[in-house]
Amino acid sequence: MFNIILFGPPGSGKGTQSERLVTRYGLKHLSTGDLLRSEISRKTDLGMEAKKLMDKGQLVPDSVVIGMIDAALDANPDAKGFLFDGFPRTAAQAEALDNLLAQKHSAINTMLALHVSEDELVRRLLKRGETSGRSDDTNEQVIRARIVEYYNKTAAVADYYKKFNKVEIIKGEGSIDSIFQFLCHEIDKHKPEIVG
Repeated sequence: MFNIILFGPPGSGKGTQSERLVTRYGLKHLSTGDLLRSEISRKTDLGMEAKKLMDKGQLVPDSVVIGMIDAALDANPDAKGFLFDGFPRTAAQAEALDNLLAQKHSAINTMLALHVSEDELVRRLLKRGETSGRSDDTNEQVIRARIVEYYNKTAAVADYYKKFNKVEIIKGEGSIDSIFQFLCHEIDKHKPEIVG
């Protein structure tokens, strides 16, 4: 099994590249946002617990998110591997994810971190805001605050995986195709036999 974390700030292109990587390598895309929405819509115990907290404006605890990831891994026993998008967001989550994968005789193989300048991120998000309907994509101050928050909280995740020599920095600027080629090149270096 081959597991990738696709990492990057808001507007770095994770969503666009995730779709392409999943198609190319036959991986299962695990987005914690999608998992949360799915658990809530199916009214599972985890979903109802998460909904109660979210309705109060509280963050869903790591234990609930890890429980959802555990259920998703078990639900896809024949997967070639998983692409984690939007998780882990903290070093504690990274450690919990590693522990969960170890119990399943698996591991994170590589973390691909998309590097994009702050000005480019702002430009992309403002452009996305013209059509996305997301209010947090229309205000430059809010966007810059989200980017700062991302780096303050999630830099620790990259530091955690750097200890295991699993972080690859990918230039996230240029054409969608060229960024995709950079990502594929790194994946192919780590796991040439999954190409195809």
